[in-house]
Amino acid sequence: MDVIKITSRYGALLGLVALLCTAISSGIFFLTKGKIDDAMAAQQRELLLQVIPQNYFDNNPAETVAIPQDERLQGIQKIYLAKKNGQISAYAYETTAPDGYSGNIRLLVGLTPQGEVLGVRVIEHHETPGLGDKIELRISDWILSFNNQPINNDNLNEWAVKKDGGKFDQFSGATITPRAIVNQVKRSALVMLANSTALESLANQLGQ
Repeated sequence: MDVIKITSRYGALLGLVALLCTAISSGIFFLTKGKIDDAMAAQQRELLLQVIPQNYFDNNPAETVAIPQDERLQGIQKIYLAKKNGQISAYAYETTAPDGYSGNIRLLVGLTPQGEVLGVRVIEHHETPGLGDKIELRISDWILSFNNQPINNDNLNEWAVKKDGGKFDQFSGATITPRAIVNQVKRSALVMLANSTALESLANQLGQ
């Protein structure tokens, strides 16, 4: 009986400790959740500003995110709407280059409805350090070569790395990585530009 009482006492004590730990963890979560959400929102706004300059919009593109289900927008994972005076002035969208040297390369692209690529940023990759990672702005300014580049039916041949006859530099010893990004920016931009009706429908769904 004494053993049973002692065991029960320790079990109750452990249960109380677990309850207190859960309460403390929950309290910390609710106290910090707002700050974490604010920090993430600030990071998202900063990233969007890198591909769509502030003078292109007077709304908050981070609040107009849509995940398209339309098969015509295949390859586009998320779309952010930038608006000026009530009109869509640019899109920021996420897309993935599937053919990087070490796998998928996730991109954020800024594009106007008229077909000007405003900017591109790599948001996730697994490329080789010292070679393929030159796609990161902190390592190289290569990604800035997309800034304010028009894309249309008359210049599609230019949208390739120089080794393939285009205008974009490749890296010494690492052509696959920049080729994958150039090709995906080209493919995804053409998908966006060819589907203005689907994009307008998305905007209407968001009530923007």
